[in-house]
Amino acid sequence: MKELVQYIAENLVDDVDKVRVKDIRTSQGIVLELRVSRQDMGRVIGAEGRVANAMRAVLHVPAMRQGKQVSLEIN
Repeated sequence: MKELVQYIAENLVDDVDKVRVKDIRTSQGIVLELRVSRQDMGRVIGAEGRVANAMRAVLHVPAMRQGKQVSLEIN
């Protein structure tokens, strides 16, 4: 799932070198922390958060298949 977020983010931003995805395991499930440059933050979040919500929806499918809970945080 980390690779999926990395792939989507790298194709949205201009500064690919600053894309970082950190995988944090908690008792609740997995938290994926996405970091991008300030200039690319708007591209990743999208108008009214539509891109970010779409990324979360895409992550929901493989998480359900694996019986895990996944959340995406964008910093």
